[in-house]
Amino acid sequence: MSTRKIRVAITHGDINGISYEVVLKIFEDERILELFTPILYGSSHVANFWKAHLGLEHVSWQVIRQASEAKDGVLNILDCTTGREQVEIGQPTDAAGRAAFEALERATADIRMGLCDVLVTAPINKAVMPRGLFPFNGHTDYLEAIAARTPGESLMVLASGDCRVALATTHIPVSAIAPRLSSELILRKLRLLEAGLQRDFGITKPRLAVLGLNPHAGDKGLMGNEEDTIIRPAIEEAFTSGIITFGPFPGDGFWGSGRVDSFDGILAMYHDQGLAPFKALYMNEGVNVTLGLGFVRTSPDHGTGYDIAGKGIADPTSMREAIYSALDIYRHRRSYDEATRNPLRRHYHNRGRDDEKLDTTSTPDEY
Repeated sequence: MSTRKIRVAITHGDINGISYEVVLKIFEDERILELFTPILYGSSHVANFWKAHLGLEHVSWQVIRQASEAKDGVLNILDCTTGREQVEIGQPTDAAGRAAFEALERATADIRMGLCDVLVTAPINKAVMPRGLFPFNGHTDYLEAIAARTPGESLMVLASGDCRVALATTHIPVSAIAPRLSSELILRKLRLLEAGLQRDFGITKPRLAVLGLNPHAGDKGLMGNEEDTIIRPAIEEAFTSGIITFGPFPGDGFWGSGRVDSFDGILAMYHDQGLAPFKALYMNEGVNVTLGLGFVRTSPDHGTGYDIAGKGIADPTSMREAIYSALDIYRHRRSYDEATRNPLRRHYHNRGRDDEKLDTTSTPDEY
């Protein structure tokens, strides 16, 4: 049985933002290398720039060309870009977008080949990603397209401690939210959320809360009827199928009521309904998790941080938590898959009115 450490593929994200700062700060403390083997998909040239610019003298690495060359006990940087990128601190550039795409493409290819175990993605600027190669609204859509266990189905979840917020819709205009919603969509997301919480978070039977779309959850139709025509029917069908689901709850009242800790997962209808309050509560500790993929993927819950790039004040906590969460989810998933790989055959008893008899259609060897 192999004893190699878990290999964590980390993509460098936007080279002009805070990604290199938070990653290099994490590996200043070499004790973290006892937990896993990191492979940073990016550019040693860019890493040298940021190390010098930020004065991070105590971080070191080895440069590799293939994931198979990675060594335990050291930060491995896999050069997978042109090597000619020029860092323009705090600026969105096409070169940065191209470098981000190249790292993401190489890392996802390697993890799908089994060369790495989990994927942690640093933030990108979607506006500068090469549209001909990356026609997506973000990491989640890209990963869903190439790696969803069920084609076209993944789920974006922001997690911190016992708070886990999933999104029915993600990066779409506000004007498109209501037309996009359907009972079928919400039911699919609830099934993905329950399955993900069971497999990736070790929660045997999750309790799920569903938020409404309109103010006051429609207020009995006074402010919209999507709750009655779309959301509530989905909740009822989910509950009937065995998913413990409640709602729809008014978004403002739910977040302010202290009920968040009463549920294992929350399904919000749109991006800001779920993520604005989540980030207000957990900005530095939150982790973005993509459920429904063939591999584990996490990321920090912040963006490129152009406004603070190069100032040495970026907080690495969320990136560190993203790595820790990936390790935890990987272990939960392996345990779950092992436990459910060969389930015991279920046996039934004939129950009579006055007595209980063993099912004589089964042989003794089956018990």
